[in-house]
Amino acid sequence: MAKTPKNESAKSKPKETTKGKLKQGAKKESGEKSTAKNPKTTRKPTARKNTKKSTSKSQTPSFKQRFFRGLWSITWKASLAFIAFIIICGIYFDKKIERRLDGSTWTLPAALYARPLTLQVASPLTQHALVSELKLLNYRAVKSVQSPGQFSTAGKRVIIYRRAFDFPDKSEPAQLAEVSFNWQGVSSLKTRQQSHLQQFRLDPLLLDRLNSKQIQDRVFVPFEKIPDLFINTLLLMEDRNFYHHQGVSPFAILRAFIVNFKAGRTVQGGSTLTQQLAKNLFLSQERSLWRKFQEAYMAVLIDHKYSKDKILEAYLNEVYLAQNGATGIYGIELASDFYFARPVDELRVEQIALLVAIIKGPSYYNPRRNPERALARRDLVLRLMLEHNYINTAQYRIAAKGNLNLSNAKALNNRANPAFVSLLNRELQSDVPASVRKKSGLSIFTSISPLAQKNAEIAIQNGVPKVQKEGQHDLQGAMVITDREYAEVRAIVSGKNVKFSGFNRALDASRPIGSLVKPAVYLTALDQGYALTDTLNDKAIILKNSTGQRWRPKNYDRKFRGEVTVEYALVHSLNVPTVNLGMQVGLGNVIDSLHKMGVNEKIPAYPSLVLGSVSLSPFQVAQMYQPISMKGVYKPLTMIRSIVSSQGEVVYQRSQHAQQIFSSQSVSQLSNALHKVTTEGTARSLRWRNPRQDFAGKTGTTNNLNDSWFVGFDKDEVVTTWVGKDNNKSAELTGSSGALVLFSDYMKAKVGN
Repeated sequence: MAKTPKNESAKSKPKETTKGKLKQGAKKESGEKSTAKNPKTTRKPTARKNTKKSTSKSQTPSFKQRFFRGLWSITWKASLAFIAFIIICGIYFDKKIERRLDGSTWTLPAALYARPLTLQVASPLTQHALVSELKLLNYRAVKSVQSPGQFSTAGKRVIIYRRAFDFPDKSEPAQLAEVSFNWQGVSSLKTRQQSHLQQFRLDPLLLDRLNSKQIQDRVFVPFEKIPDLFINTLLLMEDRNFYHHQGVSPFAILRAFIVNFKAGRTVQGGSTLTQQLAKNLFLSQERSLWRKFQEAYMAVLIDHKYSKDKILEAYLNEVYLAQNGATGIYGIELASDFYFARPVDELRVEQIALLVAIIKGPSYYNPRRNPERALARRDLVLRLMLEHNYINTAQYRIAAKGNLNLSNAKALNNRANPAFVSLLNRELQSDVPASVRKKSGLSIFTSISPLAQKNAEIAIQNGVPKVQKEGQHDLQGAMVITDREYAEVRAIVSGKNVKFSGFNRALDASRPIGSLVKPAVYLTALDQGYALTDTLNDKAIILKNSTGQRWRPKNYDRKFRGEVTVEYALVHSLNVPTVNLGMQVGLGNVIDSLHKMGVNEKIPAYPSLVLGSVSLSPFQVAQMYQPISMKGVYKPLTMIRSIVSSQGEVVYQRSQHAQQIFSSQSVSQLSNALHKVTTEGTARSLRWRNPRQDFAGKTGTTNNLNDSWFVGFDKDEVVTTWVGKDNNKSAELTGSSGALVLFSDYMKAKVGN
C-alpha cells in the first residue's frame, strides 16, 4: 500500500474561507491587544482551556452546598416563626392572665349573714342566751381564753375573745371582753384592760352562700389572714423552692423524671405551685405536651408579673379540696369550715397538717371516706414539720395523738333554711336594684337571729307532733318572728321539715285567719272614739247578704250574754258582739284599717269578714300585727339591712318607711285588752305554761277547727304561729290547744327554760 506524502495530506485539508480568515485575524488582533494591555501575561492555549473549565465548576454549587444553604434558610425562617409564635403566645397568655388575676378572679357566691349580736349595758339579754349564741357561732368553750373564737364562763361572767370582722359601717379587730350579768340582764362590759365599754358587737353567723347555680363554692381569704404555719407547711410539702424559682423549676422536673423513670410509673410531679395555679385557672386536665407548654409558659409570666405572696393567695383560694354533693369545695377557708367548722386562722397544728395533706389528693386522702390514708399522710406532714422546726416536740406529741376530729359532714348543708332564703330572694327581687344583685362576692347582712331561728325550728319540729291528735300524721306548722320596734324578720319556719325547699307555708299558705281579725275591728272602733267600757249586744241576730241569704252568727260556746263590754267581748273572743261592733263602725272602715295595716288582699265587704273569713299567710298576719305591737306605727316587714360589695363598699342600705296609722292612745287600750287575753281570756293557759313571762296576744280558730292560730308578743318580739293541714281538712285544734302551745315552747326556749 503506497504511503501518502505529507504534502498531499496537507493539500487534502479543506480550505479556509475568507470569513474564517477574518475571524482568525480578529482573534489574533484581539490576542495582541490583550497582550499589549497585560505585557506580563503569557498566553498559553492549553492553560486558557483549563481556566474555562475551572470557572464553569465554581459557578455551579455542589449538592452538599445546596443542602446546607437550604437547611440554613429553613432554620432561620423557622426560628423567626418560632420567635413570633412565642411572642404572640406571650401576648395572648399575658392578656388572659391579666384579665383573670387583675380583675375578678372568681365568681364568688353572695354571703348571707345573720344580724350581729350587740351587747349593751342594761340590755335584757340573759347569760344563757349569750352562751347559746356563741356556740352557734362556733366559739369554743375553754378554761383560759387565749385567742379569737374562744370564750369561758365563771359565775355570772362570760369572757369572750371576739373574732375580727369587716362590718358594713367599719372593720373591728379581734378583741377580748368581759360580760357580767345580773337578774335584769347585762350589768357591765369591760375590756382586757378593765376599761368600760358601752357596747360590744359579735361577728355575725354566716347563714348561707347564694351560689347562683355555680358548681364551685369558695370563701375568699386574703393572704394576710392565712397563718404563717400553714404557708410554711404547704411549701415544705409542695414546693420548697417556691420563693427562689421563676415559676418553673427545672431541677424539680429533672428529679421527678428520674424518680418516675426508676419507678416505671408516675409517682412524683415536677410542677411548681405557680404551674398548678396556671393549670387550675386557665387549662383543662388534659395530659399533652401542648398543655404542659402552656402551663409552663403561663407560670413564668405569672411569676414575672405578680409577687410570690399574691401567687400564694390566688393558689390557696383556687385549690380544690373537697366535694359537697354536686358542689366543689374550693379554697382553704371554705375547706376549713367544711372539715373543721372553723376559720383557717383558728386551726390547730394537727388540722393544718391534715388540710395540707389533703391538697396532695382530695379524693385519695378524703378524711371521711379514707380516714386511714388521711391520718397516715397527716402524720407524715407532722413529722416533717417537726424535723424542720416548724413545731416543737411538745406540739408534735399533742398533735400526733389526736384523731381527725372532723365536723359534721352535713354542716354546710344544714346551715341554710329554705324559708328565709326564699324570703330573702323575694326581697332582693323587689327592693334591690339589678345592678347590685349581679355583683360577685356580695355580703348580705340580714336581721335573722340565729338563736331565734334555732328555737323556732325546734318549737315547730317538736311542737307539731305534740299537739296533733292520735292517728294524725299530716299536721303541719309555720312560725314567723319579727322585731317589734324595727319590723325586722328575726326567724321564719315553714314546716316540720325545716330543710324542705318546696312549698313555703309561712309565705304562701293563705288560710282563713278566724278571730285574729278581731283586733282590727276593735282598733277601728277605738280610733272612732269607742271606749273599752262601752257595751255591746250579745244577743241572737240574723243578717242578710247581697243575695238575700240569711246568716246567724253564734259564739263559740253557743251562749248569749245579753250585754257585754267592748273589752270583755275582745278578751273572750265573742263573735256576736264583734259582728254588732263591725256593723256599727262600718265594714268599709274595717277593710280600710286592714289595708293600712299591710293587708294587700282584696277583701269583700261581707259581715263574716269581722269573724275572720279573710285568708292570709302567716307572714301577712305578722305584718298586720306589727303596728298593733308598735303603738300604731306601720313599717313594712323587712329582712335585708345592707349589702356590701367584695371591695367593702356599701351598695345597698335599707331605708324604712314609717307611718302613724292609728292613734297611740287607741293602740295602748287595745294592747291592754290583748294582755288580758293571755291572763283571763282565751289564751289564759299561758299563765301556767309560762308563769314568769308577760305577754299580749290573740287566738284564732276557723270553721270545723281547720286552722289553729296564735299571735303573741313580749317586750321585743312578735310571734305568729299557725297549725293546720295542707289539704285544708280539720286539724281538730283551737287556737289555744294548737298554735298557742308552740308559741309557749318558743318563749320558754327564749329565756332558757
